[in-house]
Amino acid sequence: MTGSVAPSSNAVIVISSHVVRGSVGNRAAVFALETLGHPVWAVPTVILPWHPGHGPAKRIVPEPQQFDDLIADLERAPWLGEVRAIMTGYLGNAAQATSVARLVKKVKSQNKDVLYLCDPVIGDTKGLYVPEATAVGIRDELMPLADISTPNRFELAWLAGADLPDNKAIMQAALHAGPGTMLVTSAHPMLAGGTGNLLVTHSFAMLAEHRLVTGPTNGLGDLTSALFLARMLAGLDHEQILQRTTASVFEIMARSAKRGADELMLEADASSLSTPMAMIQMRRLTHPSKGIRA
Repeated sequence: MTGSVAPSSNAVIVISSHVVRGSVGNRAAVFALETLGHPVWAVPTVILPWHPGHGPAKRIVPEPQQFDDLIADLERAPWLGEVRAIMTGYLGNAAQATSVARLVKKVKSQNKDVLYLCDPVIGDTKGLYVPEATAVGIRDELMPLADISTPNRFELAWLAGADLPDNKAIMQAALHAGPGTMLVTSAHPMLAGGTGNLLVTHSFAMLAEHRLVTGPTNGLGDLTSALFLARMLAGLDHEQILQRTTASVFEIMARSAKRGADELMLEADASSLSTPMAMIQMRRLTHPSKGIRA
């Protein structure tokens, strides 16, 4: 088997869940990344007919050895040089974290500039919705390797082992989470009736807010992570990345809600991925490590 690498290769490996119907997990991430020009290597960690929020359904998880064998094949693929980034989301079991960590290390050993985004899909306001062993595997094996992470506020609280009553606490936890770039969704809003995404690096802190909309929420985290990664790869500055990512996701959700859809309608709103028009409130925050405006 032979392969060649194009000079402009910009493939992304996406490792997450796959649903037959809907726009969550790999279905959301792959569509977004390919729409923005990135070839995607999609690895399913679990296969479901639909999101569990729609009701009970059969869950197919690859046997640990089968999944590990698949990852091992990717490690020796002659096209690894095409890869510019890796994104991981929902894992089917704890063993998958070990296999994925090995792949990340292999790809980064060949190209230190490859970005790794870890979306620690482990829980929400109700607590963990994965086995604790899986959450521990993500925390201990994947988060230390990540350049970027995109937890929601509740996931970050679990990873940090601390309550996060305000954005100052979120920023402190984010700075100690490991990855140099942290995008925390469901941050505390300063806008009445709103919600926010809080971006924190070692020298930058900014909150992007918009009004709350009642509508389909499944897949918002997956979509946010994919868009954030694509814009990082495009070389935009942090404020542009945060603004455009937040605007795209809000716009798609709002339009899906207006149609009465029970899933994000990415296929109908593909233009929102590249050129969102939604208005987002951007706020610079005082960075905790400096005591001055970041």
